[in-house]
This record gives sequence, structure tokens and C-alpha cells, in this order.
Amino acid sequence: MEKRALIALGLSFAILMIYQFLFVKPEPQKVPQQPKTVEQEKSGAPLPESSPAAPSSAVMAQKQKIPSEEKEVRVETELYSAVFSSKGAALQFYELKKYQDNAGKNVVLLGSPGAAAPLGIGSKEELELAEMNFHITGHDLKLDSTNPSGTLVFAYADSGVSVRRTCTFSNSTYRVDIKDEVSGLPDYWITLGADFGLYDKKDTSSHVGPVLLRETDRIEFNQSQLNETKSYTQGLKWIAQEDKYFFASLVPMTPMEEAKIWKHKDSVVAGFRGKSGNNSFILYAGPKEYDSIKVLNVGLEHIVDFGFFSIIALPLFWVLKFFYQVIGNYGWAIVVLTILVRIPFIPLVNKSQKAMKKMQDIQPRMAEIREKYKKDPQKMQQEMMQLYKTHKVNPLGGCLPIVLQIPVFFALYKILLITIELRHAPFMLWIKDLSAPDTLFGHLPLSIPFIGGFAIGPLPILMGATMVIQQKMTPTSLDPTQNKIMMIMPVVFTFLFLNFASGLVLYWLMNNIFSISQQFYVNQKLAKEKEALKAS
Repeated sequence: MEKRALIALGLSFAILMIYQFLFVKPEPQKVPQQPKTVEQEKSGAPLPESSPAAPSSAVMAQKQKIPSEEKEVRVETELYSAVFSSKGAALQFYELKKYQDNAGKNVVLLGSPGAAAPLGIGSKEELELAEMNFHITGHDLKLDSTNPSGTLVFAYADSGVSVRRTCTFSNSTYRVDIKDEVSGLPDYWITLGADFGLYDKKDTSSHVGPVLLRETDRIEFNQSQLNETKSYTQGLKWIAQEDKYFFASLVPMTPMEEAKIWKHKDSVVAGFRGKSGNNSFILYAGPKEYDSIKVLNVGLEHIVDFGFFSIIALPLFWVLKFFYQVIGNYGWAIVVLTILVRIPFIPLVNKSQKAMKKMQDIQPRMAEIREKYKKDPQKMQQEMMQLYKTHKVNPLGGCLPIVLQIPVFFALYKILLITIELRHAPFMLWIKDLSAPDTLFGHLPLSIPFIGGFAIGPLPILMGATMVIQQKMTPTSLDPTQNKIMMIMPVVFTFLFLNFASGLVLYWLMNNIFSISQQFYVNQKLAKEKEALKAS
């Protein structure tokens, strides 16, 4: 019975993982050409750049001549490169400097604004002011440790509508503070744009697309299946676009009346609706670094989705990072963490393995009872219970350790799947990226059905081999035919893990090795106890 529970658990894991296994086909995304920038000319009556917080009524009251040409201004920090446009005072380009793709090129979170540019505004969902040219006060910014912050001001005034946008940048963070002073609009809309924050839209091993936080409730949206507008009005914390490792978000610092996810020109757009007047936001676009986001204290850490067992995953994540700081290698940190989380379960697993061994010993007697009372199920059950009582065997004794380890397994699985710390993190020898499959032996031929193109490497094969050893060592109450069928499981799991991240396979491999060691110890102990009984 314990073996059947283990089989059911293994199959459950396989079913849960197969979804990602079948759909994960990562492909490198081409990096668009960076747009050229032009240093901006100052408008006729601008506020001085050194006084961005000065009252803006004089500027807003004047009827300014709308610029006829779209101009761009670049912001360079040690973390990112961004390009803003006078058209709509919107973001046009955004590139991260600390993160590269497999070809060594910088990760681009916005190559072109597409159907809706980030930070576009208007009085309705069409965002009509996104098409208007703004005056720019300021010029290209290059921030560093000696020049740690800078400001750009965008201004528009025409036909009774006036807008003044102030953007404040810092060299040490991905945070951009935005203040919009708006008058003359019946409603105020601001959007995060289409696809801003999405670097790898093809990696479906985690959510890709818009996400919204309402109170502490994280609400995800599937871009391909969004057929109607989604609107929310209570407890609005932030909106974002995310993929597995990167995101872009807009956090309102003044209350917004509505958050909406809708289709705009065949693209999915997320935006806020508020009132005219002064509205402040935090724009944050970059990697999903939990600790860096947490310090903002605006709830943005929920963008890192540790899943249902986050209460377990978060402490384990901190322990993993602690081991990394001590050891300096995430691969060895995973090895140590795997051993650590197994230690509390040692007594339970020992007890479970002993129970399974006893079940194996009484298997012949169980077979006799089944044959003898096959026409009397009630009597068969009574005899079985008496047999368990006589030999002090609990038929469910092998299930409890498995049940208790399920939350820990899923918590670790989620950590190793989504945390950006493992992205491009090397382990040893041929394993250069713990977030990528082991490809030392290349890939399976595309002509093979279902698994054609999957990665091949030693790590999943070693994992499969340890599963075979573990299965051979583990006591079982199955008959020989069922035992042979069970030998298919290591083969299935090996193919299942071929395309998994190396960090996940490493965890499973170490878990198997630890289980084999523990089973060997229990088997030796039980053998000695049996010999002692015979001798007495």
C-alpha cells in the first residue's frame, strides 16, 4: 500500500510537471536596434532644470506652441538605458545593462512602443494625448556615482488642457518617480503600455503577461485569452507586465479609481484611471530581485510568485541565498539546502522504510489470505487487520513522510524554477547555467515524436540512474510483474527531466542520493536485527 501511495505521488508530480515540460521551448529573442536620440532643445519659457519642483502654473497657463517634430531624450544609469519621446511624454526604449541573453547582448524590456507606449495618458482609453508632442525641459542624462540623480520635465498645453510630467531618476535603482500635474481633462488615464517588461514571451514555464495586485491578491491575465475588458476598483496596489525573470510595473502613490486590462489596437494594455490634478507613481522596470523590490515597501515583492506554499518557500529562499553568500556557488548551495531540508524528516522516513520492510516480509502471508478468502471480502479484511496487528505493521505508515514532504518539495520546486538568482548561475564542470537544461550531449533529433529537440545531458541521466538504484533498494509488497512495470518510472522521469532547469535536476538528484544512503542504513540495521533475533 505504501508503494502504491508513492506511485500515486510520483504520477501526480509527473502530471503537474508535464504541462511545463510539453510547452517549454525556449528560443532566444532578437534584440531590436536601439533608437537614436537627439539632445533636446529647451522650450521658450521653461522652468530651470535645477528647480523641477517649482510651481508650474505659469507654464501651464501659457498657450505654448506645440512642437512639430518628435524628439527623444536618453537616460543612462549604471543599471539601465532608457529613451523617452516628446510624443506623449512616453517611454520608447528600455535596456538593462546588468543582464544579458545567451548571445551576450543586453536584455531589452522595450524595443519599440508598439500599439501603446508606456506612460501614455489621455481622458479615455484611447489615450489621445499619447499622440501629442510635449515640450521637454532637460537634456540627455548620464548618471553615475558622482551624478546620482536627474530630472526631466515634459509639458503640454492646448485647448484648455494642460499637463506637466516630472520624471526623477536615480543611478542606484530601477525606480523612477513620476508626477503628473493635469488639468482640463474630465478623466485621467495612464497606461503601462503593451509588452513593456516582457523579455521572453515564449517561456511559458511561468506566467507571461499582465498582472495586477489588489490588496494582497495577485491576479494574472492570459494575453491570448483576454476577450473582454477586466476592471477593478478596490484595493488597487499596482499593475505590471511580467515574464519569468523580468517585469515592468506602475505603482500609484495617489489613490486611483480604477485599474483596467483591455485590448488596444490588438494589443493587451494595463492602465489606471484617476482624477485630474496631481498624481504620483513609481515606475519600476527590471529583474525580479526579491530583496531589491521588497525595500520599496509598496507591495511590489508580490511580483515574485512563490506559489501556494510561499510561507515555506520564502524562508527556504533566504536560506539558499545565505548558503550562496557563504559558499559562493548556487549549485553547492542547492546541494547543502537539499540535505538540510531532509534532516527533519529522517526519523519519519526511517520509520516509514521499516514499515515497508515489514510489509514486504508478510507479503507471502497476505497473498495466502487473499487467495483463501477471495469470496468473502469481509473475512479477508478481518484476517488482514489481525495480521497487521500480530506483526505490528501499519499499512499507512509509509504515507505520512511523503505527505509531509509535499509542501517542501513544491516550495523548493518553485524557488528553483522562478528565482532570477539562478539565471546564468554556473555550478561546476559543464554546467554553466542552473536555470537552463543540461545540453552537454546536444539535443534529441527533431524527428522523434513528442521529445524531439529536447536537451540531452549527463545530469538527468544520473538522476534516472539513482531512481533505478533507489527503486531496487526500497522494500516493496508488489508482485514481480508489478515490480517490472514500476521500472518504467525512472525512464519516464528521466525523459521528463531532460528539458528541466539544471538546478531542479540537481535538487532531485541530490534528494535521490540522500534517500539511497538512508535506505542503505535502514536495510543494514534491519538485517542486523533479524540476525540477532535468529541468534536468540
